[in-house]
Amino acid sequence: MTIATPKRNFAAALVAGLCLLLTGCFITPGKFTSELVLMEGNDFTYTYDGEIFFLGLSSLAKMGAAGDEFEPDECYDEETYADRECTEAELAEQRQVWEMNAPIRAAQAQEQAQQMGTIMGGIDPSDPQASAELVELLSRQKGWERVIDKGDGVFDVRYSISGNLSHDFMFPVLEGFPTTNPFVQIILRKDNVVRVNAPGFAAQNDSNPMGGMMAGMAGLGSMAALANDAPNGGEMPNLPTMEGTFTIITNGEIKANNTDEGAVSDASGQRLVWNISPRTKAAPTALIDLSR
Repeated sequence: MTIATPKRNFAAALVAGLCLLLTGCFITPGKFTSELVLMEGNDFTYTYDGEIFFLGLSSLAKMGAAGDEFEPDECYDEETYADRECTEAELAEQRQVWEMNAPIRAAQAQEQAQQMGTIMGGIDPSDPQASAELVELLSRQKGWERVIDKGDGVFDVRYSISGNLSHDFMFPVLEGFPTTNPFVQIILRKDNVVRVNAPGFAAQNDSNPMGGMMAGMAGLGSMAALANDAPNGGEMPNLPTMEGTFTIITNGEIKANNTDEGAVSDASGQRLVWNISPRTKAAPTALIDLSR
C-alpha cells in the first residue's frame, strides 16, 4: 500500500499558501520604520522606510506552481505498516494515475496564473522580468522615492508623501492592484477627528487578512520541516520577518490609542510609538482630534 510523502503534503500546503495570495493576503511588511505626522489644519506626512514582501513574486509561490513533477508515494507493509521500497508495478501504477491527471493539473496551473496576473496588476509572476516590472510600476507612482529589488519577493522601499487630509488615506495603494490588506489607514471623520488604523502591522490579528496570512505561513513552515527531512525534499524559502516601529506625531488631542506606554511629549506635540514584531496581536489604532 502507499501513503502520501511529506514532500507531497508540503505541496498541498503551498497550494494553501497560494490560496491566501489569491484571497488578498499577498503583501506584508518586513523590517521597517513607519511614521505618520498629523498636525492641526489636517496637514499630514506619512513615511514608510524598509521592506515590503510580495508573496506572488517569492520562491514560495514559484515552488507551489512548479509541482508538476512525478513524486511517488511511499509504500508500506499492510500488516506492520513499516516503510518499504515500492515494487515496479506499484510505481508504474502511481505514474499512470499521475499522467492521467496531467490535464487537470495543467488547467489548474493556467487558472492560477491568470488569477495571479489579475491581482498583480497585469504582471505575470512567472516572467523573469516580473520584479523589474514591479520596480518600474512603483517608481512612477508619486511618493515612492526608493524601490530596490532584494530578490525572492522582497523589496527595499522608501515611501513619503505630504498633503492635507481632505479625504481618507491608505498605504500602500498600487496601480492596477486590488485594495485588500492596507498597512495603514487614515479615516477622516466629521469635525476634523481622524481614526488611524494599521491592520497590516499586526501579525496575529485574526480579524484582518494579515493575521490569516501569518497563520498560513506558520503552517507552511511546519510542512517545510517535514519536506526538508525527506529525501529530495524542497527547502523552505526564507520569509521576511515583520519587525519595526510605527510612530504617530501630532499636535492634536489624542482621544484614544492602544500603545503600551501611551503618549509622550515631542517637540511637535505628542508621540505614540508601537513596536511591531511577529508576536504583535493588536493592530495599532488611535483617535485624534485635529480641530483645536
